[in-house]
Amino acid sequence: MEGASAFVKVSRERIGALVGPDGRVKANIEKKLSIRLRIDSQTGDIQITLMPTAQDPTVLFRAKEVVTAIGRGFSPEHAFRLLEDDEAMLEVIDLRETVGRSQSDMKRLKGRVIGKEGKTRRIIEELTEANISVYGHTISIIGEIDQVEIAKEAVRMLIRGSLHGTVYRFLHRKRRELKKKKMELWETSHRD
Repeated sequence: MEGASAFVKVSRERIGALVGPDGRVKANIEKKLSIRLRIDSQTGDIQITLMPTAQDPTVLFRAKEVVTAIGRGFSPEHAFRLLEDDEAMLEVIDLRETVGRSQSDMKRLKGRVIGKEGKTRRIIEELTEANISVYGHTISIIGEIDQVEIAKEAVRMLIRGSLHGTVYRFLHRKRRELKKKKMELWETSHRD
């Protein structure tokens, strides 16, 4: 599997977050995944190459997700959730698909998702246990599949113009459903 590569483009202003202080973030990603990152800080092009020591070729996909997550505005700590939790995934919603290239519409929609002083984003994160990043023309979500699906639906509701109160009620209902589902799974597993 040596030498298999993937490519990601990251905005130049996110290169610093990807490299980290004294190169620690980059080194941490390379070590954890047995890959090599080649970063062109002028263009934002990132080449991810699998090292001969890599045991699993799927790490190339994970590395691409982590680099993309950092590039989409997540802190390295939140992006590393993709490495530490096998159930975690990254979902990226491109606002250009909704509003085209209208900067004013994009700014308005991002404002609806963030909310006053970050309140709406914080509520979505707390009730879904997912992490959300609003950056550039995207809204990105990291979490387990159920968490991501609920957070994504809440974001879509806001984008479509739903009232914040309606979205909060939706989130509270989904949180109760998730808790009930987890409790049922726990009870089933402890009956055996």
